Amino acid sequence: MTEPAVDDAPARTRLSGTEVRIAIGFVAAVFAGFGLAAVYASGGQPQVEGALLFVTLAGIGYGIAAWGKYLFPNGPYEQEREQLTSTPAEREQLARSFERGSEDLSRRRFLRRLLTAAGAALGVALLFPIRSLGPNPDDVLEHTSWHKGARVVDADGKPVPVTALAVGGVVTVFPEGFAGDATSQTLLIHASDQPVVTAPGRETWSPAGYLAYSKVCTHAGCPVGLYEHRTNQLLCPCHQSLFNVLEGARVVFGPAPRALPQLPLAVNADGYLIAQADYDEAVGPSFWDR
Repeated sequence: MTEPAVDDAPARTRLSGTEVRIAIGFVAAVFAGFGLAAVYASGGQPQVEGALLFVTLAGIGYGIAAWGKYLFPNGPYEQEREQLTSTPAEREQLARSFERGSEDLSRRRFLRRLLTAAGAALGVALLFPIRSLGPNPDDVLEHTSWHKGARVVDADGKPVPVTALAVGGVVTVFPEGFAGDATSQTLLIHASDQPVVTAPGRETWSPAGYLAYSKVCTHAGCPVGLYEHRTNQLLCPCHQSLFNVLEGARVVFGPAPRALPQLPLAVNADGYLIAQADYDEAVGPSFWDR
């Protein structure tokens, strides 16, 4: 009986063509990922960033797809065969096959490391856009620039006297020194010729019938600027929330989840409207303070 031939050739140590292509894909992804991070950190260029992101994702995608298609077994394979005994030559050949398999595992380990490096490069590049979210707001949304004694001024920074508006009049105002401040913008309404008590504890908040409410809608932050004196209602033009100004800007219609915060007003010795204090609750959409 003829003994099976024994493969005396040295085990292959080089990467196969497929493995080389996979490695090239991962290496390209590594360089493109770090290049994307560098371009973004240096000021950014949308076209270059898009191209580098494409190369990064394409390199990783090609490498993973090719690895799964060409390097993993495509079985399962089954073959019925009778019980056989192995000759010494066959056992030696099996041992050499295991040795070649260990080298294959070593090459796969090299590709896994390249894949990890490519993923790390992409992760680094994706960290930089976090900077675009801006600074931490801290408690800026819980407090505004209004404070005790702050004079009420219009958009031009001019103080507003108690005689400025006729009953039914409305104007956007700010605390003195902060004209144009988005979180402090307030709608000043001359709702009546008599003080208006909008809720218990607010007996002194409406000198001469003036009411002041945050102009930032509690639904989505749109400016609430439409006032209808006949019905004493404020309308948010974005999503049609309605607020009753005589009842503390209570929501009477629409998606706004809560009333507009009211600013406590007073009149100083010179006849100008001033704030008694800041708003007693956060202004704007409710999720800001939830």
